[in-house]
Amino acid sequence: MVLTLVLGALFTTFQYFEYKLAPFHINDSAYGSVFYLITGFHGFHVFVGSVFIFVCLLRVLNPKNSTFTRQHHFGFLAALWYWHFVDIV
Repeated sequence: MVLTLVLGALFTTFQYFEYKLAPFHINDSAYGSVFYLITGFHGFHVFVGSVFIFVCLLRVLNPKNSTFTRQHHFGFLAALWYWHFVDIV
């Protein structure tokens, strides 16, 4: 989970610099609009997935107050399914 969070933060950082250094803007052309729309949605989903995994990590690291068990861990499975959805898209 930690590696996933690190890679998600790295992706978000690279996307920030890509936006900052891009020679075009969202209102310059259709290309700019489509570029920012597609990469923005993907970046937003990576951010949401990172928050989802971070919450799961907090629950795993605090077993005293966590409801995660070997039999009951749907929140973690949902985070994995969501992350794979973002990865595929």
